[in-house]
Amino acid sequence: MTDPIVRRAVPADAHALVELRAAMFHALGQDDGPADAPWRTAAGRWFAERLAEETGTAVFVVDVDGRPVSCAMGLVERRAPSPANPSSTRGHVSQVSTLPEHRRQGYARACLAALLGWFETETGARFVDLHAAPDGAALYRSLGFRDAPNPGMRLTF
Repeated sequence: MTDPIVRRAVPADAHALVELRAAMFHALGQDDGPADAPWRTAAGRWFAERLAEETGTAVFVVDVDGRPVSCAMGLVERRAPSPANPSSTRGHVSQVSTLPEHRRQGYARACLAALLGWFETETGARFVDLHAAPDGAALYRSLGFRDAPNPGMRLTF
């Protein structure tokens, strides 16, 4: 098997990224709704806008037959400086997703490795955080992620 070719996503990939996002929700046991669900239109706009900016957001994809089948997205966050992070810059990994028929071929790993390289060389981020689904935890650990000292909490309105 040859190594997958990874590229940085562009605004024209927005629709494919929405489909990969839907596949991620489905894999997490969440209802991603019908093809015309309002969140899909909003997400498509969001991806197109954020990828056009080329700052603060990056998505890396692997294409098969000319379409993205796997991706990993990263967002740069600015927070108040701290002793451990005086630059205040940190990264957040989101939407590591592969279409079901293309899983277990190293595509997510390749996308995530490219994304981590972007964080390290282009953003100045000192930390990269993520929320791991059970199926992804081993991949993240193999790339150096460790359990965070303070577990996340959420309030929903």
